[in-house]
Amino acid sequence: MRLVLAPMEGVVDNLMRDILSTINPFDLVVTEFVRVVDQLLPEKVYYKLCPELHKDGLTPNGTPVRVQLLGQEPNWMAENAFRAVELGSRGVDANFGCPAKIVNRSKGGAVLLQYPDNIHNIVKAMRQAVPAHQPVTAKIRLGYEDKSLFMENALAIYEAGATEIAIHARSKVDGYKPPAYWEYITEVKKRLPIPVIANGEIWSEADAKRCMDVTGCDNIMIGRGAISLPNLGACIKLGSKPYTWEETLNLLLSYTQKQVDDKKSDYLPGRIKQWFCYLNRQYPEADALFRELRVFKTANEIVTVLNNAQKNIV
Repeated sequence: MRLVLAPMEGVVDNLMRDILSTINPFDLVVTEFVRVVDQLLPEKVYYKLCPELHKDGLTPNGTPVRVQLLGQEPNWMAENAFRAVELGSRGVDANFGCPAKIVNRSKGGAVLLQYPDNIHNIVKAMRQAVPAHQPVTAKIRLGYEDKSLFMENALAIYEAGATEIAIHARSKVDGYKPPAYWEYITEVKKRLPIPVIANGEIWSEADAKRCMDVTGCDNIMIGRGAISLPNLGACIKLGSKPYTWEETLNLLLSYTQKQVDDKKSDYLPGRIKQWFCYLNRQYPEADALFRELRVFKTANEIVTVLNNAQKNIV
């Protein structure tokens, strides 16, 4: 099977990709999206979002990284797709799944699922611009307001020349509410000769097995589950035991140190608090610790709270 770390906006930055790819056997990680509007973006935009480009498009442990683009204009998406792979991205991915209102209002992300022809034109332009040996992929939801166009969108992407497609098994309106409608992915898998990657409501090894059984896919993408249980990928692919709270707390401290070393300490409080919102699902201890640290606004205060929590465990 192939295991992919999902592109979670505002969550899976290069430091999180580093942390998670070190402890999980991911075959690929995908970046937060680069917003494409009406220009060829400067190289610094790509290096800022994906510093792994300086290292041949690999995380520190050697996991391939793929840049994701979000936009609605085929020519500009194509030019930026070429730039991404030229700089070292391991292929390029198109985002047709983002449900954020601010993105959808500007005709990007999931709103395009109402227009299969537009999706086809974007992917086709990207495919024509990118060298043949480089993958051009897309991530979609099942639809915008409903799921009536799920197959048309999947076929549009395939017929445009995409290498593979990842499907989050919900519509935009569904948001992140369970369940995930894996049976729709089953239908796409039957129709498309290219690899189909299943995504949505995979929180455990058992969920992953059920998803593969239902969809017939041997390619899995995990997002929120990978943040909730940091070694979920290893549990799914290697049968590893889920991390204990102590192991997870050590990982949090490692992440905070990377943020400080990378001069991102201003972002640390927000990122850690966001991570705790996911950890609460897996670890009861996370809720109590979050109540303690949520009032703090500086990296030093956050680090102190985490260090004290670690000492209490020992």
